Amino acid sequence: MLHRFPDDRIHRRLIDSIYVEAMLLADEARSYFDEVGRLEREMLSPMTRVSFSCESLKVTTRLMHVIAWLLTQRAVLAGELSAAQATEPSRRLGEAPDTDALVAVDLPEQAQRMIAASVDLHRRVARLDAAQERSLPGPSPARMMLDRLATAF
Repeated sequence: MLHRFPDDRIHRRLIDSIYVEAMLLADEARSYFDEVGRLEREMLSPMTRVSFSCESLKVTTRLMHVIAWLLTQRAVLAGELSAAQATEPSRRLGEAPDTDALVAVDLPEQAQRMIAASVDLHRRVARLDAAQERSLPGPSPARMMLDRLATAF
């Protein structure tokens, strides 16, 4: 298999390993919030139950943003998208909802672990997303001149 850049193999391995991590965490979160977490939630005060439900949605949102971004990266590696297309706003990593640390302390320990893991994963992928945008070459001066000429006539 030929690679366009020497670091393609490393990039592919990194994306694949983070993808596996994200999918495992998503499965673990789904299992927890649908089963064990449901029982734990019932033992909480009414306001903490609401916080628990909100945090479960935030965990899911973070993970879905990460997985969507990783699928875009895999599409680039497969040649289905260009690197420039991957940096379009609709394909960038979505914003992660914040978790209030004071709220999280009242939640069950396993919920706190899920929250922390999803925040950590999203932050790592956000660094990759930012690095990817910085690595793209700027617009070609020749292309900009041709575009200006095309609009002038």
